[in-house]
Amino acid sequence: MKIKSLIFSLILFCVLANAQTKVFDPVEYVNPLMGTQSVHSLSNGNTYPAIARPWGMNFWTPQTGKMGDGWIYTYTAEKIRGFKQTHQPSPWMNDYGQFSIMPVTGKLVFKEEDRASWFSHKSETVKPYYYSVYLADYDVTTELTTTERAAHFQFTFPENKQSAIVIDAFDKGSYVKIIPSENKIIGYTTRNSGGVPNNFKNYFVLLFDKSFSLNYTWKDTVLEKDKLENLANHAGAVVSFKTKKGEKINVRVASSFISIEQAELNLKTELGNASFEKTVAESKEEWNKVLGKVKVEGGSDEQFKTFYSCLYRTACFPQKHYEIDAAGKIIHYSPYNGKVLPGYMYAGTGFWDTFRALYPLLNLVYPSINKEMQEGLINDYKEGGFLPEWSSPGFRNVMVGNNSASVVSDAYMKGLRDYDINTLYEALLHGANNEGPMDAVGRKGVAYYNTLGYVPYDVKINENAARTLEYAYDDFAIWKLAKALNRPKEEINLFEKRMMNYKNVFNPSFKLMSGRNKEGSFPANFNPFKWGDAFTEGNSWHYSWSVFHDVQGLVDLMGGEKTFTTKLDAVFSMPPVFDESYYGSVIHEIREMQIMNMGQYAHGNQPIQHMIYLYNYAGQPWKTQYWSREVMNRLYKSTADGYCGDEDNGQTSAWYVFSAMGFYPVCPATEEYVLGAPLFKKVTLQLENGKEVIINAPGNSEDNKYVQELKWNNETYSKNYINHFDLLKGTVLDFDMNDTPNNKRGTSASSYPYSYSTSK
Repeated sequence: MKIKSLIFSLILFCVLANAQTKVFDPVEYVNPLMGTQSVHSLSNGNTYPAIARPWGMNFWTPQTGKMGDGWIYTYTAEKIRGFKQTHQPSPWMNDYGQFSIMPVTGKLVFKEEDRASWFSHKSETVKPYYYSVYLADYDVTTELTTTERAAHFQFTFPENKQSAIVIDAFDKGSYVKIIPSENKIIGYTTRNSGGVPNNFKNYFVLLFDKSFSLNYTWKDTVLEKDKLENLANHAGAVVSFKTKKGEKINVRVASSFISIEQAELNLKTELGNASFEKTVAESKEEWNKVLGKVKVEGGSDEQFKTFYSCLYRTACFPQKHYEIDAAGKIIHYSPYNGKVLPGYMYAGTGFWDTFRALYPLLNLVYPSINKEMQEGLINDYKEGGFLPEWSSPGFRNVMVGNNSASVVSDAYMKGLRDYDINTLYEALLHGANNEGPMDAVGRKGVAYYNTLGYVPYDVKINENAARTLEYAYDDFAIWKLAKALNRPKEEINLFEKRMMNYKNVFNPSFKLMSGRNKEGSFPANFNPFKWGDAFTEGNSWHYSWSVFHDVQGLVDLMGGEKTFTTKLDAVFSMPPVFDESYYGSVIHEIREMQIMNMGQYAHGNQPIQHMIYLYNYAGQPWKTQYWSREVMNRLYKSTADGYCGDEDNGQTSAWYVFSAMGFYPVCPATEEYVLGAPLFKKVTLQLENGKEVIINAPGNSEDNKYVQELKWNNETYSKNYINHFDLLKGTVLDFDMNDTPNNKRGTSASSYPYSYSTSK
């Protein structure tokens, strides 16, 4: 018995010791394939596996789609055409500065259709910091890891007299040059999808650790042996080797938007002579540092995977568009004027999507990164004359609104400092009072908006009610910043007046928002289920809640809390009917709403994503708790079909991250987060100032989704919101969870979150 007891004690000791020394490794929960099972007609995320560093300038991904196809990587594809450097923020925006690398063996093939190889997910490993796949047609294993501006490939070849690596610089104008004496290939690609000046190039350099046996370049469809240089519409290169079974060939690659010399400097600075394994380890460490800012405990393995896969997406875009020169100074190629200039720049995000939750998440968890982004916005304005509303990498003419106002204001109102906020405020004034060089920059219809108080329905400006609602909120954001900067009283008063313009498109006959004619009447044929037309990628039932800054004002317009909450309920209880006549076909956003079995609730698109939290403004917070849990459980999974619509540069992921923590930024540019209910038993948020926010919900379970009581630092807390600056002090939130709603907590007006109408 003593021996058995001793053995048991030793086993117990080992188990406990292992538990105590277990390393927190959040990156291992991430599935970069989440959302990749998407097609043009139905988005389950429209993502691709980004092998990258957080916010890195260059991403790399296996390429299953044809050159120029925005769907770079589709989970259901059977073949890989190459491994592509990408800067693509979404398939709808497509790519810029892309080129690819592909190993082949045997017959020398270089065209994308000919070189494509069968692969299987069973022989594929996908991590944010490492990618590996077996290419069956060539008996080659490709491994890949990255830095911010460089990448390290490791190809394991079979025994073959002609193993080769194909470099495809893509069409629309490209150049390659082989330098055999240095085992090097240099070149550039100009392929883009807009948003760049005429002199745009992405320069690249590849350095091999094995001498070339044969050298080819190619021009369009013609392969030219021993021609070491080619400039063409579509240029590429092929270098070959004799390899032994299991021989590894390493290729280090870097690029630059500035010059070949800068690309070589990026290669030297970021990779140097580091081994493949060292770069893998460094990338993993960096991802763990970023993801480890939020530690979740007490959930299922699937919930951990979904949470960290979402958090990974929030740390992808926008990408760094700046580089570091030989003197260690930060410089960038400007996609606005084509010059190389000092300072930060970021690219690849649409503020219509990301102002809602992605930028507030940065302000809470990664403020130093957003400070760089704010400095980059200053350069955007100086070089382009306006702030971008969609950058890829420069101005892109898509979506509506002037939501750069929210991105700028929220950062400052959340405490970011030590950058030129006055120039940014000047940019906001300029954008708010002028139409830009394209419809999606500045404010389309601004003359009507500033005189009538709305953009009319009948003046041939599409999506007019959506523009009005977004401009009104953007005016609120400017008003908040104007007050903080002590701007002239007349200026402050002007934006205070304009931010109430949302009332001008409220249709009292339907108690919903609608278009409004120039002479003041509402269109007689208004259909609240009609997508587009007066709205953007949604209908009136989606956009009517877009009064982030004055929910109480909206409650009053609708006739009081009972009518308001009844309408909120109706969103979920109505059938998913729709009118697609404005588009002429069923767009994917419509289909995604239809098939989710949540009525008119269209979480796959952004305008309605905050709506669940509005019950907190009308005395029914338990419904927020119920529906936020339903959406997290039903519409998100860490699988290839894991989103319910476009992921959109971190926004849809940020919704999940916030909601899983138990609160959400309904109104950026205020200091408040509106409460829901946490998903996990414990969340620990490591703030950059060294403080911790600990969110405890030990009673959490699948059934226990309702908040019975909340304690803040061990004292009962009755509000339906929490304050950003109170969180920054460090705090402990204790949620008492139950399977039954508490119909008393948070029901009085004194508990409601900020609304302009009740703040005066």
